[in-house]
Amino acid sequence: MSDSRGDREPERTDDIAAEQHYVSMLYDKLDELRRYTTERLSETLAQTGGTPQARTERDISTKMHTEKLAQLSAVENGLCFGRLDLDSQERFHIGRLGLFDEDNEYEPLLLDWRAPAARPFYLATAASRDGVVRRRHLRTRQRTVTGYEDEVLDLDSAEQGSHLGLAGEATLLAALDARRTGQMTDIVATIQAEQDRIIRSKMNGVLVVQGGPGTGKTAVALHRAAYLLYTYRQQLTKRGVLVVGPNETFLRYIGQVLPSLGETGVLLSTVGELYPGVTATGTESAEAAEIKGRSSMVKVLNTAVRDRQQVPKDHIEVTFDREALRVDRRTCTQARTKARRSRKPHNEARKVFLREMFSALSLQVADRLGRDLLDQRDIDDIDSELRQDPGVCKVLDGLWPELTAPELLDELLSSPERLKTAARKQLDTDERAMLLREPGSAWAPSDAPLLDELAELLGEDDEQQRHEQAQQEREELAYAQGVLHIMEQDDEIIDPERLRVSDVLDAEVLAERHRASSDLTAAERAAGDRTWTFGHVIVDEAQELSAMAWRVLMRRCPSRSMTLVGDIAQTGALGGARSWQEILHPYVADRWRLEQLTINYRTPAEIMSVADGVLSAMGTDLETPTSVRTAGVRPWSRHVPGDELATRLPALVSGELEAVGDGRLAVLLPPERLEAVGTSLTEQVPGTVVGPQPEGLESPAVLLTVDQAKGLEFDSVLVVDPDGVIAGSERGLNDLYVALTRATQRLGVVHTGALPDVLGALEP
Repeated sequence: MSDSRGDREPERTDDIAAEQHYVSMLYDKLDELRRYTTERLSETLAQTGGTPQARTERDISTKMHTEKLAQLSAVENGLCFGRLDLDSQERFHIGRLGLFDEDNEYEPLLLDWRAPAARPFYLATAASRDGVVRRRHLRTRQRTVTGYEDEVLDLDSAEQGSHLGLAGEATLLAALDARRTGQMTDIVATIQAEQDRIIRSKMNGVLVVQGGPGTGKTAVALHRAAYLLYTYRQQLTKRGVLVVGPNETFLRYIGQVLPSLGETGVLLSTVGELYPGVTATGTESAEAAEIKGRSSMVKVLNTAVRDRQQVPKDHIEVTFDREALRVDRRTCTQARTKARRSRKPHNEARKVFLREMFSALSLQVADRLGRDLLDQRDIDDIDSELRQDPGVCKVLDGLWPELTAPELLDELLSSPERLKTAARKQLDTDERAMLLREPGSAWAPSDAPLLDELAELLGEDDEQQRHEQAQQEREELAYAQGVLHIMEQDDEIIDPERLRVSDVLDAEVLAERHRASSDLTAAERAAGDRTWTFGHVIVDEAQELSAMAWRVLMRRCPSRSMTLVGDIAQTGALGGARSWQEILHPYVADRWRLEQLTINYRTPAEIMSVADGVLSAMGTDLETPTSVRTAGVRPWSRHVPGDELATRLPALVSGELEAVGDGRLAVLLPPERLEAVGTSLTEQVPGTVVGPQPEGLESPAVLLTVDQAKGLEFDSVLVVDPDGVIAGSERGLNDLYVALTRATQRLGVVHTGALPDVLGALEP
């Protein structure tokens, strides 16, 4: 840049010193806020007893100060990263959160990067300056300013230098070339114009972000979550934001991004975790997962539920009061028909069925006693006695049992007879065989959407729960009314002319505040509530989700305020998307908007030239994103016979580890080779981890399948047995494309047979 020439060095040193002085002042302000918040929290926790109003205020204050401390601690690293110099002679520093000078009419000391006034930091160009003369990108280490990069946008300025179209080019490239640590870092200091436009897009409606490898889809999605929480704080704090990722490894990888942006109240989840109480750790074949993900499974599950609503072939006899009662087919059929016509879920419609059956049985008993001699109260007494009779209840429970989703799905998938009855029209014999499992087996991720669908079909007889909740709310309201009454009496005694508390606060608002102060955060409540609906849902690797998974997410977001990010060319799941229209049309028709990311920040041009061959072979009309940098290292291939792989691969891995220094290496291979290759490498290469373990991404080397590596990035990648990757799935080319584009610096391919033609650009 123009200010890096030798004759500018003294001035540059002075500038760094001036920036250091300002940044130190900001950290002093941050420390002051932390001390103040800590003191207020300590004072609040030390308070005990007091009036009901005081206790309510104390609860609210504790929650507020705790959340504020978490935010102030999370933004410590890289608090200030930029500066804007404007035509008006004003100067604004940009950072992770807003800081103000209370002694000077709340003059802004640091602009939150999400504030409208900070937007020119990401969008201004020489052609469209938006009043910006100079944009400065600060480089810091901990609390120390180590350097800066200036972009002078005023074409008439003597300092105007070259500009390649990337905001903060030097800072951006430095961040891209940095070694990976196993944790994704935010891009708040280097957001580019096309990314900023998507991040700040309106919240309403479904936004699809299509982008090839390395275009920053995940980073854009997470920064969009932070922006929406800042802009629509009141709305989203109540309902929460859900971020859905492809697997637990990915969620651990991105886990620190939102806290570093000052947001700690977002729920991160996989689809398999959206059914409370179920941990989806089971494994299954890709074919079985694809079958479970089909939309036709809705009919299978619906049939499975109806199959449990039985009637006897002829009749059942049950003893009541020493007499035999006849539960006949005709009466049961009529009761079942009436229950089904109620259109209520199974467990709620059960009450209709039981009501009809008990009524019929009551009349049967009344006829024996002489119905003409009984009044309605007598018949009601008979009904009550029948409902308490264990024998009668057992028979009726067998005809229309109360069910839970886990027990019903477990019985369905472990019984060839039940599965055949429920899925005869939807699945053939081989497909049904692929779904069968042992009773009580661990749930797989593809089971979670089925459980959620069943929960919808079964419903829950929550009448008692709703009654208790309504009673609790009435008690809270009465309590709040009593508090206000006492406060108004105090006001009347002190000064009858002054504004009373009821003029600005009513009992309903006070009761709601009390509930909010004592409850968990929205994200914490949502994690345990299957019926929770979110204010906004963000889905990463959205192309991988099945039709059944989309039904779950659409139920979680009836407002359809969603951001979906992915790349159709990287669809690896057999039940994944072939187009965005295919996914969205059943839910929003054509009412969705598409944004595309076109610049590849992660993958060097040398590696993308190899991946281009794979993309072309897929026959897709998607364009390859343009890489902004080169790595200076040609991707290579090495032939190793299959019987020598275990003995020769450790040397190749050791060589790559030496090349990347303190960076991270991933060995990506077909699932069937994971165990054998993993045993050899862990014995011979220290620090190697096999599979998506918690410590895997922080280790120097990790062995993963391609599916486990989705959404991740590494300094170096070794793809082992590309033929096996291609042959492992109907979408094997998509998987190979994903594997090749995980690297930020180096790529090697180890093939046991002939090198696939699509990898012809590799250097032997």
